[in-house]
Amino acid sequence: MNHYVLRYCLAAFALACVALPTAAQETVRARQNIDYRVIPAQPVETRDQIEVIDFFWYGCPACNALQAELEAWIKRKPADVVVRRIPAILRDAWAPHVRIFYTLEKLGELERLHQQVYHGYHVEELAMSRPDVMEQWAARNGIDRKQWLAAYYSPEVDARIERAKRLTAAYDVRGTPSLVVNGRYLTAWDMAQHDPKLVVAILDDLIRLARPTRTGG
Repeated sequence: MNHYVLRYCLAAFALACVALPTAAQETVRARQNIDYRVIPAQPVETRDQIEVIDFFWYGCPACNALQAELEAWIKRKPADVVVRRIPAILRDAWAPHVRIFYTLEKLGELERLHQQVYHGYHVEELAMSRPDVMEQWAARNGIDRKQWLAAYYSPEVDARIERAKRLTAAYDVRGTPSLVVNGRYLTAWDMAQHDPKLVVAILDDLIRLARPTRTGG
């Protein structure tokens, strides 16, 4: 077992021995300001489900390292949890990658090709900030060039990029990857000791923390 995950579990056991928590709190091991932090409350788009937002950047090595564990978690996540992806913009140089995300979303190709963008950048080492490179990449992945270009340069995609910039600031995202639960609880790569399994363990705890307020329990 990874020593960070082991330390996380041992700390949870110690806390459990100190106090007798309520049933809702009993399985919550995540520590505020260590494993996660509370951010100013943000609106949640889902009524009856717990919202998890993945703030990422395609060019981020840590985001790429998290993908296998995160995607496996998404397949087995609780039924009352919904996942949204928002490409973060912490500097202007990230905007071309955000354009890729929203172009794929507009074309209905996001789920099919989201992981392929990571592969293109981190494995193929493509210069994916260049429009001509992305036009060729899209064609190789079965997207009509004219449709790609129309979406890539569309006002709708421009507006979504600006919205992503505002959301990055509103959610107080300071680095990627960052995961936000129910618009209130944020954990990040650094807070999880750069360990993908610990990211997911903390994420599960934050869902447990959010569930009583979401369900009225």
